[in-house]
Amino acid sequence: MRQMLAAILNATWKPRKGFAVSKMEEEARRAKSGSRVWFNPSVRLSDVTAPSVGPKDLLVRVKACGICGSDLHMQETDAEGYMLYPGLTKLPVVIGHEFSGEVIQVGSGVSGFKAGDMVTAEEMWWCGECDPCRTGYPNQCLNLEEAGFTADGGFAELISVHQKYCWKINGLLSAYGSEDKAYEAGSLAEPTAVSYNALFIRAGGFKPGSNVVVYGAGPIGLSSIALAKASGAEKVVCFDVSDPRLQIASLVGADFAFNSEELAIKGIRPHEKVLEITGGAGADMQVEAAGAPDRTLPEMEKSLAIGGKIAVIGRADVLAPVYLESFQVRAGQIFGSQGHSGSGIFPNVIRLFASGKIDMTRIITRRYSLSEFGDAVKQASKRVDAKITVKP
Repeated sequence: MRQMLAAILNATWKPRKGFAVSKMEEEARRAKSGSRVWFNPSVRLSDVTAPSVGPKDLLVRVKACGICGSDLHMQETDAEGYMLYPGLTKLPVVIGHEFSGEVIQVGSGVSGFKAGDMVTAEEMWWCGECDPCRTGYPNQCLNLEEAGFTADGGFAELISVHQKYCWKINGLLSAYGSEDKAYEAGSLAEPTAVSYNALFIRAGGFKPGSNVVVYGAGPIGLSSIALAKASGAEKVVCFDVSDPRLQIASLVGADFAFNSEELAIKGIRPHEKVLEITGGAGADMQVEAAGAPDRTLPEMEKSLAIGGKIAVIGRADVLAPVYLESFQVRAGQIFGSQGHSGSGIFPNVIRLFASGKIDMTRIITRRYSLSEFGDAVKQASKRVDAKITVKP
């Protein structure tokens, strides 16, 4: 049997006191809310058996895989030792979901792909048969599997993926001038697609000339900034607590980038800066990409334009205070967003990359080999880099 190197996440199944898991969750060791169940998580590099290839699968040699905030939250714990990540999880699992690579083998029933193709893939492995899938909500699939969360992901030398989740990125080769750069861009399609889904599919977009505010300058926030600017936003404002990330925010399109901690020292709150910049009108679109809605939503509602929208992407197992009167009076709306599948999102993002409308490779600040995965995670945990990419 072929062996490969992979980063394996595991933890102890130990539901919190007072939290009831379903019989189905218990039997499958598959948690709908990882932060309520998984205790003492850890990751190790290990040699494991390479994945098999089903009739409709592509065997992909991973060329680039980005470290996401979710990858960190799955390893980090609260004061009681429980995983921070609040989403769907089944362990043990090979983590990593922002990947691209070269097809080295295709299943007997595959059509449209061949060995040698450059591909990226969706992280949301929807079934296509349940009611949400059939009515246009694949990201809410009732039978959802997620690469790097419930199914083996991309921090490995090889990954097997059903063809329906894969998208060719061969066209990026001419756009970026090298395979290496094209694969790096391909690995950024997934986080960019998450932002695209939130801004344009879930929240319905905004009119050119609108003011857009993004809280959080991680990869999701940065791709939101790039997409907003490319789509005609007049002013794009970003708030974060990391100066290096704020510099990247300016690079990808933010007109104003503020360190919210430094503002606080001066007695200034983010919503006050937004109102100042917009002449009191407020923001037409605001994006929660910080994973701190308990702190960001109160600021957003105080700087909400008439008809303003809020897209919530960041994941956090906390309650967020919302004064609904603000939304009623100002005709505001909040949109929850998860995933990136359906609605032509992936091919649209890839075309944006190929056309040069946005270049997300500029957010990559460090690169590591898979054998250096532990060092990559330590660096990513400092939250100063915009994107760290692992290249098996």
